[in-house]
Amino acid sequence: MADTMWAKRLAGPGRFETVAVPAPAVGDLPDGHVLLRVLAGGICGSDIPYFRGVHPLPQINNLHGRYSAELAGFPMHEVVGEVLGSRHPGVEVGSRVVGWARGMNGLAELVITRGDSVAEYDAGLDPTTAVMLQPLACVLGAVPQLADVAGSTVAVIGQGPIGLLFSHVLSSLGAARVTGVDRVPRDDVAARFGVDEAIHASSDWWAGSLDAEADRPAIIVEAVGHQVRTLTDAIQAAGQGGQIFYFGIPDDPVYPMPMSDFLRKNLRLTSGVTRDRRDALRQASAYLARHPDLRSSYITDVFGVADAEQAYARAALPARGRLKVVLAMDADWGQGRAPHDL
Repeated sequence: MADTMWAKRLAGPGRFETVAVPAPAVGDLPDGHVLLRVLAGGICGSDIPYFRGVHPLPQINNLHGRYSAELAGFPMHEVVGEVLGSRHPGVEVGSRVVGWARGMNGLAELVITRGDSVAEYDAGLDPTTAVMLQPLACVLGAVPQLADVAGSTVAVIGQGPIGLLFSHVLSSLGAARVTGVDRVPRDDVAARFGVDEAIHASSDWWAGSLDAEADRPAIIVEAVGHQVRTLTDAIQAAGQGGQIFYFGIPDDPVYPMPMSDFLRKNLRLTSGVTRDRRDALRQASAYLARHPDLRSSYITDVFGVADAEQAYARAALPARGRLKVVLAMDADWGQGRAPHDL
């Protein structure tokens, strides 16, 4: 194995540079960790504020005691890879796995991550398709916290890639009606993701339009994050005794909320992150096998890693017909050569 590897590194807002950095080796693996050759990566909404330069780089220690902001390969955590080395009893060398890059440093040739954060997937899936199992696992890890989905009216605020997966899963669990709310028109894909009513509006406009109690959903998922307003909108829109699941990534340490409305409506607010990642990823694989049409619906844009800037810029601008943006990794692409035709 070479002593160096290629990686992408943020060089400024909206700008990546390709760098050669020391390559991790099998001998560097702590117990419970694996070494991956990255095959594909998905761009998550939580990556975008870093790419745009509007979010301070995080202070998260990596395996070597440095901050992740100093690492090449940042920001990307949704990865598919080939296992080159393993010190986890459940992950075999040579297998292909999908999951989380520990330090959000998956925009690189090689990465070390926790073995309990990855799982094998159907070998028949292309890596650029298999990467969707990671966000799907996040959704499947969240919905068990919602009670009585079957027969309930549901709304999902935010119909980007993660919000549409929530819509699909809640519909599959027997929700009586799924409403999707987004500033981007999603009527073109709504039916494919189980959305009965696609609302093209801001969440505050939608919440203000609900007059009758019968119009108010029993369950609301906030799948936007990054600002405080949508939580207030969810509380205002919810029906009596309703549930709100806050999934969006919070950028602010403290969120204001209309506590009187929350109290008088007898609402429940839950949130959380995926704990048992391997189990959630296995559930995601089984779910995708039951719903194979998602494979062609969810991934809309695939770029070579040499075009990372264009890929992140596209992911940062939601648009009709645009859902998940994915990068296909290859050492040649990382060196700035022309990408292969996809």
